[in-house]
Parts: sequence; structure tokens; C-alpha cells
Amino acid sequence: MSQGQDRTECRDCSPTIHRRSFLKTGTAVAAGLAAPALFDPRMAFAAPSMKSAAESAAARFHASLSDDQKKAICFPFDHELRRRINANWHITKPLIKTDFYTKDQRALVDEVVRNITSPEGYDRFLKQMEYDDGGIGSYSVALFGDPASGKFEWELTGRHLTMRADGNSVDKVAFGGPIVYGHGEEDAKDNLFHYQTKQVNEVFKALDAKQAAKALVEKAPAEAAVAIQGEKGKFPGLPIAELSADQKALVEKTLKTLLGPYRQEDIDEVFAILKDSGGIDQLSLAFYQQNDLGNDKVWDIWRVEGPRFVWHFRGAPHVHAYVNIGSVG
Repeated sequence: MSQGQDRTECRDCSPTIHRRSFLKTGTAVAAGLAAPALFDPRMAFAAPSMKSAAESAAARFHASLSDDQKKAICFPFDHELRRRINANWHITKPLIKTDFYTKDQRALVDEVVRNITSPEGYDRFLKQMEYDDGGIGSYSVALFGDPASGKFEWELTGRHLTMRADGNSVDKVAFGGPIVYGHGEEDAKDNLFHYQTKQVNEVFKALDAKQAAKALVEKAPAEAAVAIQGEKGKFPGLPIAELSADQKALVEKTLKTLLGPYRQEDIDEVFAILKDSGGIDQLSLAFYQQNDLGNDKVWDIWRVEGPRFVWHFRGAPHVHAYVNIGSVG
């Protein structure tokens, strides 16, 4: 199997997408733990660094590799494979569980994943990987650049998951680039990420009739159509700026829920990017009528988007979520 080739069949996973069309530079996640801090003008631009726990583990992983291992999984920082994204693919061929890696190296992979997630997120992603492909061992790792150069990214890919740690090698791009998460369980109530849909739909239930009509859109765009549009972009659905203070507070709570699986450093960078682009008033929220599982009007496909922020969640027939927060290229 060649590098960058899909490994596990997923009947509705989309084809590999080049990141320039996916976003034009950035990535990543959505918004709001401590909402006041998000808009605090005293807050410096926050981001992970090469000294962060995940990046330190990734650097030790890089240092442990033999020359033969490096030939198989290491690339220049600007390699085009770093710019691709997919809900179901492997950048490199060697699986984490194979003898290609030592026991210590597999432990370092786990350490990186543990440190780019929250404790709750770590457990949730491990369950997702176990369900979708037999566990973290069935995923693969790619490294771009060299930690010593200051331009370095560690990336895990596989079925329904893309995770990154880059120590802010890509400036003002959350998560170092676009990320993906998902779950192959088609029963919504058992899907590991259905709690996010339930929370987002709490916002919909809080809308008045006029707002709901504006937020509800008939047909969703392609799930990976998440290019960063910038200030001149056109964003579907209901502008958050049109909401009341109580409704905005519910949006902030919802963004906090979406970000919950990730480490605080990445959340802080998302906050800073969102603040720098005008705050939550610059976002819009859309719910899509298509593929309403059970016809229960709990909208399974939804999207939060703004000038430097895209979170597209396709919850039917199962979850594919593409997240992209960053700068316009």
C-alpha cells in the first residue's frame, strides 16, 4: 500500500481532500470554555509550544526513530501530505500496533494522544478508535519537519480521526491544521458524539420562530467544504449577532461543549483566534433538514462558521466532523 492510501473501507467517507481547498491555511476547533477570557483584551495570543507536554513527547518519539523508521514515516515540513485531510485514511503505512515500532515508541504515541486531549476526550477517542478499527494500534503516525528546527508536526490518522500536535509551527492556526473526528455507530443515541448534537439543538430550541426559520437550511454543503473564507465570506444560517444575550450565553456554553475533548492550550488558541476575528458575533449557526434521523427534528447535521472558524458536523448516517480554525492563506 502506498503512503497516503485509504486503508479501511467506509462506505460514505469522502475522498482525500487537499488542505488548500479544505481551508486555505488553518484549522481547527470551536470556541468557549471561560467565555469572558475569550474576549479579554489583556489576553496574549495563546497557543501550544514545542515545550508543551504533547510536543515534548512527540520530540522524544522523533529522536527514538531509526533511520529506516524515519524513511517510512518522516517528511519535510512542507510536504503536500501534511496538507491533505480525510475522514478515513492513513498518511503512512506502518500501524502503531505492529513490530515496526518498539514498545517504548507505542507508549510515546499514547502519551502524545493523552496530552492533546482532555481526560474525558482521551477516553472518548480511545473508545471511538476501538469501535471503528480495533483500537489505537490500528492507526498510524506521520512526522513533518524536525523538532530542532522549530517547524515540526506530529499527526495521527486513521478511520474517523485526524489529530495533530505542532507546537505552534503554523502560526494562528488551531490544532496545527484541520482535524477530523467521527464514529461509525449509526444509532444516534449510541454515537459517542451525539451529545454534541443534543447540545447544539438546545440552541435551536431557544430560538423564536423567525430566528429558527433563518437558522434552518434545506440542504447541507459537502462535509469537507470548510475553507476559511475570511471577513468577506458568506456564512449559512443565523448570525449569532442577531441573538439575545441569553441566547448568546447558550451558544458560548455549546462551544465549550464542542471543545471539551481537547487540551486547554488548543482551546486557548481557538479563543484567541476567535477573539482576533471579532468574537462570537461574527459566527453563524446553521441546521440542515436533510437526513434527520428518526424525523424527530433533532437536526443531525449542523455547522458553525465565521471568518476564521468552521465546524461542520455531519451526524447522519454516522458522524463525520471536520473542524478548521485559522487564518486565510
